[in-house]
Parts: sequence; C-alpha cells; structure tokens
Amino acid sequence: MFNGVYTAIVTPFLEDGRVDFDRFRKLIDFQIAGGVDGIVPVGTTGESPTLNFDEHHQVIEATVEACRGRVKVIAGTGGNATAEALELTQHAKEAGADGTLQVTPYYNKPNLSGLVQHFATVADVGLPVVLYNVPGRSSLEISLQAVAELESHPHIVAIKEAGGSVDRVSQLVRQSPSLEVLSGDDALTLPMLVVGAVGVISVASNIVPERVCNLVHTALRGDWETARQEHGQLHRLFSDLFLSTNPIPVKTALARMGKVEDVFRLPLSSMEPNLEALLEDCLRAYGLLS
Repeated sequence: MFNGVYTAIVTPFLEDGRVDFDRFRKLIDFQIAGGVDGIVPVGTTGESPTLNFDEHHQVIEATVEACRGRVKVIAGTGGNATAEALELTQHAKEAGADGTLQVTPYYNKPNLSGLVQHFATVADVGLPVVLYNVPGRSSLEISLQAVAELESHPHIVAIKEAGGSVDRVSQLVRQSPSLEVLSGDDALTLPMLVVGAVGVISVASNIVPERVCNLVHTALRGDWETARQEHGQLHRLFSDLFLSTNPIPVKTALARMGKVEDVFRLPLSSMEPNLEALLEDCLRAYGLLS
C-alpha cells in the first residue's frame, strides 16, 4: 500500500510566523516532479508540535488539494492524548488523506495495554494507519509484543521505524509479515530495504527527491548495485542533515536553495553559524548551492 518514497515535508512559515501555503504548494509540486510516491505533512519534520489545531487541519487539507490524487498523502495525526489523535485523524479522513502516521504517545509513557488500546482506537476511525516508532522523540518504543497484538487490526497496515535498528526491522519482517516496514532514517534506508522494508519516509527527499527515489526504486526493482552506489554518494548528505535537531538543517537547506524562508517556531530556532557553514559546504558539494 505504501511502498516507495514518502517525503516528510517541512512546513514553511512567513516572516511573521504564519504558515506559507504558497511555498508549501510549490514544495509539493517539486516533490511530485522528483518522482516521490507520497507526501507526509505535519510530522516531526513539519514542526507539528508548534501548529495549532486549525493550522494542522489546514496543512492537511492543503496537501490533499495540492497532490490532487497524483501521489498518496499520509497525514501526521498522532498525539499523546488519544482524544486529540482521534479528532485529528477523523479530520484527515474527511479531508481525503490516504493514511495516517501515528506516533507513539510522547511523555505519557503508556503501559502495553494502554499503548495497544490507543493505536487500536485511532485505527477504528478507518483510515489506514502507519505506526511510528521513534523512541528518541517519544521516550517509548512500540514493543514487538505491541506490534504483534496490533497486526490483526484491519486498518493497521505499516510501521515507520526510526529507532536506528536494522535488526529490529528483521524481527518485524519475520514476526509480522503482513505489516509493511518503512525506514524512518535516510542513512539506514538501504540496509532496511535489504532485510525487508518497502520504502522510506524521508527527510532528505525534501531537497533531493529524484536521488532518494533512485536509491529506493532501484532497490525495490532488485538493482542493488545501483542502490548501493546511490546510498554511498548520498551518505554525507544524509548525515549532515542531522547536524542539528531535525528539521532545522533540512529547512535551512531549503532556505539557502530559495524554496522557503529561514523561519522556525520556538522552541526551534535558526541553525548555529558553525553548523550552518558545514551544511552549506555539504550542499555545495552536491551542487545544490553555487
């Protein structure tokens, strides 16, 4: 259902802090021209914690409208309160999204029963669910036991793995073969594909969609040598896009490329000058800056 490259798209802001919907639509067109299979709005990379409910709804609606059925939309509608995740997910379904990305409830650290009930309750809305395992952000891993219990739900179809473990992907593929696994880490996409993942929700594709698509699509076709070469060539970029907290580097890169304003919402702020210099050197090496 969700094979391929899905861009975890940034949310551009105007100088006064409002969402820049004009540039947002242009970013989506840039992604689609680059060959991506889908767009993931209002996730971590989209600075979702700083958007209010109305903005969250508007960004999802704008994504669906801009995509116009050309690619799929997996809307980030998770939350640390189940009622909040339900409201956001219901809206995304009504807006026409193809799926929902559901992050592990952060800060609460729910027990196994609560975690399973949370995801199952959101899945009952009827929108295909991609579980989002990112313990570095949420402080809690979606355990293999939880995944096993959730696998039987007809609307839980995939899991995004951003825990940094290729071994865990191997375990998931063996334990829960009906669930698709998507890499949540650009640098680990190739090894995860090797052991059975079917795609990536990518940060790097914000700036180099064609190249990330070449890596993933050639791997999915079985052309592992081409994929390996592309991975090797992109590895520095994958690394340098995390010189600071995501999405600060990728949004800074897009700003230097003239695609967004260099504007963040607190508590995020602009990149430190020494790190920005390293990032700009990297972008020049890839021909993204003159």
